[in-house]
Amino acid sequence: MPNAYGEPNAYGDWLKTQRQAAGLTQEQLAEAAIMTRTHIAHLEAGRRIPSKEDARRLDQALGTGDVLSNFLPQRDDTVADYFEPARHLEQQATEIREFALTFVPGILQTEAYARFVIGAAYPALGEEERDRHVATRLGRGKILADPMTPDMWVLLDEASLRRAVGGPDVMAEQISHIVRLAESGRIRAHVLPFSVGYHQLMAGALTLMWFEDQPPVAYSEGLTIGKVHDSPAVVRRLQGRYALGLSEALPTKESLALLRATAREYGRHE
Repeated sequence: MPNAYGEPNAYGDWLKTQRQAAGLTQEQLAEAAIMTRTHIAHLEAGRRIPSKEDARRLDQALGTGDVLSNFLPQRDDTVADYFEPARHLEQQATEIREFALTFVPGILQTEAYARFVIGAAYPALGEEERDRHVATRLGRGKILADPMTPDMWVLLDEASLRRAVGGPDVMAEQISHIVRLAESGRIRAHVLPFSVGYHQLMAGALTLMWFEDQPPVAYSEGLTIGKVHDSPAVVRRLQGRYALGLSEALPTKESLALLRATAREYGRHE
């Protein structure tokens, strides 16, 4: 059975077999390995790749030596380790709510925008490596080719529109891309204008995801760090923050008007 990583879920199946052989429920293994039951379920189903620390604690709890630690599934080096679990969950989500503080979310980025952001990375990437990273990022956006799923909302801080990433031409194309998706009804777009001042989402980027067969999760990200949250209490709190931010955003019609006007401003540069 393919897992979220496009390969047979040998790792998750083996983990489940060892847990059952030890006579443990997911709840009992979670307690022994200092994890949540939900996290164990995700690992067994292949929806997540365990961290090295996860694998070490599972080996200890199951008495499997260092087998789980030594045979971790290979990670994709075109995304940050901390983002990889969120990227795979993103591909399974039926609903996604994005908040962007300073950058356009990766799932909505055009090639020119993505190429500039990735090309500005430090340490610098070689041309071939940069191309692979760009291809991965553009691949994320392919889920929007489905006309229905996921249902997607994007909440953009005005700062993500005003900072000219890559220059006026790149920004004009990028914002126009978001406008086209919104005008077609594929996404719902809102802008949090500067006039709002302080708001509940100013600490960093946030993604909320809902699924057909598992509880909702949230993903928050800052400089060089990101975390998937599956604790129901934490997810509810972050959903509440998003709702407060959305309540202060411009309505759809006014948001689209601002997006169009901003794209035109970039397009009029000399």
